[in-house]
Amino acid sequence: MLYMFFQPHLHYAIDSCSLKLFATSSPIASPTTATGHLAHTLLFFSFYSAASTLTTMLKAASAALVLISRSSHSFLTHHTPRRSNHLCFTHKMSTQTEATKNDVAITPPVCRRDEEKVCFAGVGPADWDAKMPRQSNDSSEKLLDPPVAIPDPYGWLRDDKRENKEILDYLRAENEYSKSMTTHLKGLQDSLYEEFLSSLQETDYTTPRSREGFWYYTRTFQGESYTAYCRAPKISDTFSINWDGTKESPIMPGEEIYLNVNELAKGKSYCSVGSVKPSPSHKCIAYAVDFSGDEKYEMHVRNLETGEDVALKEAGGDDLLEIDGLLWGKDDDILYYMTMDEFHRPYRLYQRKDWNSDAPKDTLLKEELDDLFWCGSYKSLDGKYIFFEAASKETSEVWFLSTEDETSVTEMQCIALRRNKVLYEVEHGDDNWYVWTNVDGSPNMKLMKSPAKADSAADWMLVEDANGTPLFDGSLAKSLDSVTVLNTHVVIEGREGGIPRVWVFSKDEKNMKMLSFDEAAYDVGTLAQFEADTKSIAVSYDSLVTPPSSIEISLDDDSQRTVLKTKAVPGYNKGDYGCDRMEVLSRDGETKIPISVVYSNETMEKVKAGERVPVHLYGYGSYGACMEADFDSTRLPLIKRGMIYVIAHIRGGGEMGRQWYEEPNGGKYLCKKNTFNDFVDVAKFLVDTWTTPEMLSCEGRSAGGLLIGASINQAPELFKCAILGVPFVDVAVTMTDSTIPLTSGEWVEWGNPNEEKYHQYMMEYSPMNNVQKGKTYPACWLTGGLNDPRVAYWEPAKFTATLRHANPDNENPICMKLDLSAGHFSASDRYKYLRELAYDYSFLLDQLKLAN
Repeated sequence: MLYMFFQPHLHYAIDSCSLKLFATSSPIASPTTATGHLAHTLLFFSFYSAASTLTTMLKAASAALVLISRSSHSFLTHHTPRRSNHLCFTHKMSTQTEATKNDVAITPPVCRRDEEKVCFAGVGPADWDAKMPRQSNDSSEKLLDPPVAIPDPYGWLRDDKRENKEILDYLRAENEYSKSMTTHLKGLQDSLYEEFLSSLQETDYTTPRSREGFWYYTRTFQGESYTAYCRAPKISDTFSINWDGTKESPIMPGEEIYLNVNELAKGKSYCSVGSVKPSPSHKCIAYAVDFSGDEKYEMHVRNLETGEDVALKEAGGDDLLEIDGLLWGKDDDILYYMTMDEFHRPYRLYQRKDWNSDAPKDTLLKEELDDLFWCGSYKSLDGKYIFFEAASKETSEVWFLSTEDETSVTEMQCIALRRNKVLYEVEHGDDNWYVWTNVDGSPNMKLMKSPAKADSAADWMLVEDANGTPLFDGSLAKSLDSVTVLNTHVVIEGREGGIPRVWVFSKDEKNMKMLSFDEAAYDVGTLAQFEADTKSIAVSYDSLVTPPSSIEISLDDDSQRTVLKTKAVPGYNKGDYGCDRMEVLSRDGETKIPISVVYSNETMEKVKAGERVPVHLYGYGSYGACMEADFDSTRLPLIKRGMIYVIAHIRGGGEMGRQWYEEPNGGKYLCKKNTFNDFVDVAKFLVDTWTTPEMLSCEGRSAGGLLIGASINQAPELFKCAILGVPFVDVAVTMTDSTIPLTSGEWVEWGNPNEEKYHQYMMEYSPMNNVQKGKTYPACWLTGGLNDPRVAYWEPAKFTATLRHANPDNENPICMKLDLSAGHFSASDRYKYLRELAYDYSFLLDQLKLAN
């Protein structure tokens, strides 16, 4: 479905001037309308300080008492439920002072249930819009007929416009409840926030990258929430940084801040800058900015000589352009941009000539009407071609337009027409297409080459070394992810042995060498490369205990290495920490699940002495995305408090190659349960080895939230606390309904529950439909964003209500915190993001009895 840039904890889209990009995908939402109900009275209590005396607390509570009467609302906070299935329960919030300890009962909102509301899977019900598909165009699977009803008692929480007062009041009530349940943790939240900041060099910069006469980089400044985009004249092919560390001093001589996002964000509750592209002359930049979190980007062009900033409008109208991606043509007069359909899917590529005139000319170059296919555009590294790519998770097709002909030719040509279950990607160099593809059914991508022409599939040939051995033959031995074609070398990124790798292939000598590093497990990837004519490349390297470094490496002799920059982590001492790469045997008795483990040496000494310690388990396991053994300073507050942090590289990801993701033994379609089984098996291993269920927490975000929901349903007794960030948990209901944005494109990831083949299997793991009754579930902290177009806000809201309803006597709290001004990637403000993370972790630490 939606291809996004994602890291497990810092969800920032990274510009091309920054370090590396992590590409992955993520899900969406669920159905319905809202109706009113009986009038009730609501009481909200807020207690502002865990350190208050009892008298002060009572005064604060009295001052904060709000009495609200509604003629129609959706939730109850009183102790006399309207009917038996609205049983209320309470949790006790303990506040401690030197003189007294006081327990205050806090009652969560109770979401009303519409027991008659259902969603139909299968053929369209009588009132279904015939224009909306029930399955993909090329599917031959049988639809359920008659359709099958799926209970959806909280379906009324869906409001596509995000305007329904009843629903918004309920969401605010959930936020108030979560705030009340964590008021006593304010001191801990402040401490965590300060710890996050103490490990962050707030005034910093990214590694400068060469781009046609300039060094481009970004900066951050202490106290400022957003990035500043910078450049400096390129005086020589190398650089040295002589910076005094202050915000006032330039990183390089002649530094120019050409886009300060802090200025854009003034007066805005959200601000996310997407693409930032210098024009071919470097006199202008084009950039995309989202001010709501719904990922609808405005397109701006800024003249760097005059400072004039223009928001581009739709041709012939006054409405601002809403785009998904942008590119410059061969010169400054032509721009290319992508637009989205009504379901938020990029599908059209336009060329705009004379963009700065009173009458710009837009030309539609390519359109993809099959909503199974997600589209994007890019320019070849040598600048000779504009590409349009349409791809599902199983099939792709690439079209091209020569920039030499862009003023006279507006018809794109296809490199190879789509073939079912054939994926391919393309780069250009030496008048050839370099193609990485799974053609002929190879389990991993093979590297091939052909003359740069249309309809070239018959000419694709494996790229071989001097001995005639294919560099990448698509076998299980190693996987291929991306290719960068330089003038003299080809740089290839992929995986071998579950570890990210970088290979360098010499075109002249026809030999390939893998870059090696000292640590056994690490994360490595190339930095942004803007020039094909180069004698070196730069990579970003880090590990679980090694902060990121950017390293320049000679293409001819990889032993010639220069560390360009090492990320400063104030107060961090690598010698205090250790890490391991281990394998856990799955329940099938054959599959070995890799796990990455990081800890303080002090904690591991306790383990060796036989002591049980708290453990936090993180996972994702979808879309073939890889969770790397990388460095993340936001883990340090957990580790310093005696926790072991574990990343489970479960099936459904791509850590062990595409076979780790694809059928028959991966984590997709009818083997998706492998993802959840692997995670639970790792949890059981941790309980058997280092911890206890009372000391084990787990976390996942987006499709990782699905992982956590399914895992706690399968084994609620294994975990004490679970964090579900923007969780995709209403899988069955969401995937039946193509009116929900981006749903149909997901059928090639999860399967289509409208079809007999997938319906029952999906119903057996969809978290919303498998909450067990009469069980003690872990404490759960769910998050969401009101404007999220990928996983709609109603998914965490419905799951929160479902968990509480199924087990009203559960002693562990179920809390949801919904950001009413953000989308899928949480807060855009880096300080607000850390505040939110401190909120999450304070709840986790409190539940594990580590708050003190």
